[in-house]
Amino acid sequence: MNVASSEAPAFKAGPHDPRLAHWLKDYPPAVFSERLYQSIELMERYSVELAIDLLSRLGVIDHLGEWRSADDLGHMLSFQPRFRFALSWILERLVETDCIEARTNRDTRSYHLRHAPWQPDLERLRAIGLNIDPANAATLDLLDHAASLYPAVARGEQSGDQSLFGPRGTPLWLNYFNNNNLTYAVNNWVSAILAADRMSTGSRLRILEVGAGAGSASEILLRCFDQRGLVPRLERYMITEPNAFFRRRSQRELARQYPELALEWGALDLNLPWDIQGVAPGEFDLVYAVNVLHVSKDLLFSLNQARFALAGDGWLVIGECLRPYVNQPIYPELMFQILESFTDVQTDPEIRPNPGFLTADQWRRAFTRAGFDHAEVVPDIDGIREIYPHFFAGAICGENTATYK
Repeated sequence: MNVASSEAPAFKAGPHDPRLAHWLKDYPPAVFSERLYQSIELMERYSVELAIDLLSRLGVIDHLGEWRSADDLGHMLSFQPRFRFALSWILERLVETDCIEARTNRDTRSYHLRHAPWQPDLERLRAIGLNIDPANAATLDLLDHAASLYPAVARGEQSGDQSLFGPRGTPLWLNYFNNNNLTYAVNNWVSAILAADRMSTGSRLRILEVGAGAGSASEILLRCFDQRGLVPRLERYMITEPNAFFRRRSQRELARQYPELALEWGALDLNLPWDIQGVAPGEFDLVYAVNVLHVSKDLLFSLNQARFALAGDGWLVIGECLRPYVNQPIYPELMFQILESFTDVQTDPEIRPNPGFLTADQWRRAFTRAGFDHAEVVPDIDGIREIYPHFFAGAICGENTATYK
């Protein structure tokens, strides 16, 4: 197909809207900083340019002279059926550039090339990103690594899970899930502050953390609790992570930082009944999870398991990457959507119509359907998205008002 290329728009992230300060006043200024805003804008643009590069490397662009759905393209190019979700994301990113137009006929979304996209300049954008914050290297490296695997995963030559968490990928994840990486750590801060707010009263504090990874969320939670004077009330903190390598790393680091605390570690599979894994009903005052529950195979099942683990008036607090609008593609998905654990989930038209990240409203509905009271999402994503649609960090909470015997 011989279609003239468009010219790449210059990357320029102007200062963030000062109205954001109203919604973010309860958080440390160093977290929601101009540096974070600039970094997010850079990552969004970087993922668009990776999508342009992938469109060519996957051979998709030559088949867009006619209207095609992601399923049509997958069949024509002999892609694995599960790759359709990732392919749709790539196409939607290009819709944002006006290089591709889309139309929806009943339940089918089709795409057509308007004009060839510009030549991506990833090296230039990487340099800009590192100038904004050298710690952005962690996110950029993981985006690059994930994108490099797309063609082989599409053709069924590699598994996304095995490749992304293999010997090359594991160090990249450790750098990414790190509190020095502000584009990730922002979720840890939002979640920890909400948990500290909800646990501000009471005589004792028993915590179950689910999917703790290498412990970056645990670290910020303990830091916030220490600052609020909540640590003396901490009777029990059970930190669970099914990945043995991440769990050992978490145990080593947190035991070194908090030698006086009686921390416990275990392996909890959120997709299996929690009581047969050593979690008794009503055993905890706080169930805590950051960037975990969106990969639950059956979301309502896992939310109900969390509620059963809570004592009366206990709280579930989770941190999640939030999708501001339904079906809006966002840059973190590029790293996750070739993982079977990310896409192989039960969908629900009301709370999870597609795999991946949920909107704030979908999370509120999910918590309510699972029997939680006072479901809330912070900060006010619904207000923020009206002035800044690239705000992806949020925390969700709900209270268990039932008592189990």
